[in-house]
Amino acid sequence: MASAQECREALQTLSSRLAEMNPNDRASYFGKRSMSCHVTDLGVTFMTRFTDHGAEPVTEVGPDEPPADIRLTANSDDVISLAVTPANIARMWIAGRVKVQASMRDLLALRRLL
Repeated sequence: MASAQECREALQTLSSRLAEMNPNDRASYFGKRSMSCHVTDLGVTFMTRFTDHGAEPVTEVGPDEPPADIRLTANSDDVISLAVTPANIARMWIAGRVKVQASMRDLLALRRLL
């Protein structure tokens, strides 16, 4: 089981992929959207917000925080695995290891991120 700090760092790695995108694409796909990840075995939720300039730092949020536009749910080991090999999200989703709640538009944008 990974620690909360390791999960936060892994999620920061995923969201930092936005810095590699063309600024116009980044604004078109992720402008003013939020993404959270609930880590089931640790009982913590992390969130970041996408802006026209990239992604804000990943922070831990409480249960009273409004739901994010894109919501992931996974255990800590799977969060770490996603950061190492983000292309495996489809396999992990089919296997039931990762749950994704988002609009179709956001799912397509998330695919672009990962």
